[in-house]
Amino acid sequence: MRILLVEDNKALAEGLVAILRGSGYAVDVVSDGASADAVAATENFDLVILDLTLPEMDGLDVLRSMRARQNKAAVLILTARGTQEEKIRGLDLGADDYMIKPFDVSELEARVRVLLRRKAGLRSSLVSYGKISFDLNSRTFSAGGITVDIPARELGLLEVLFLRAGKVVAKEAIIQSLTAFDDDLSANAIEQYVSRLRKRLAPHGLTVRTARGIGYYLDKMADG
Repeated sequence: MRILLVEDNKALAEGLVAILRGSGYAVDVVSDGASADAVAATENFDLVILDLTLPEMDGLDVLRSMRARQNKAAVLILTARGTQEEKIRGLDLGADDYMIKPFDVSELEARVRVLLRRKAGLRSSLVSYGKISFDLNSRTFSAGGITVDIPARELGLLEVLFLRAGKVVAKEAIIQSLTAFDDDLSANAIEQYVSRLRKRLAPHGLTVRTARGIGYYLDKMADG
């Protein structure tokens, strides 16, 4: 899952990036509204965490611009502007949630999970496909109640495929979901991760199939 953090307070931004990346999310950060607007127009994100009082362009204008372009990323407003009028305005412009600073980190993490779950069209935090289950809260996979040990990058790849099980996911979409601006992940690297995942999933009746020239999809094996 890929998140854009829009926050002009450097210390707060660094702290949030550390927390979110520690939870396994790919996180990009910008510190002004104009940059946020430009990035949101050219990159795909699952969630945007948006401050309102920003240099160059107000956060509400960024939100308005996103929704005018039919950008469907979930938006969590995180701001010190906490009047009832501001909340209503933000939600009416298309925000999915609204938190006021100062905030509790655990609550922020929970709201992020809820929004990402909703973005994926899921009502429960536990998703199953074949013999494997995925807990979105802990971001762990299990089979028969036993955790399946998967390295971080492969786990991210499996998460992308798992939440779209049976549907082809383009290589470029996979790369965008797994990387931030400063990451370097090639199509060849994705192929290596797919190969490793196949070996890990085979004992549990699942595999990753290739859609030639397009991408990959998660599927059940014939005897899975």
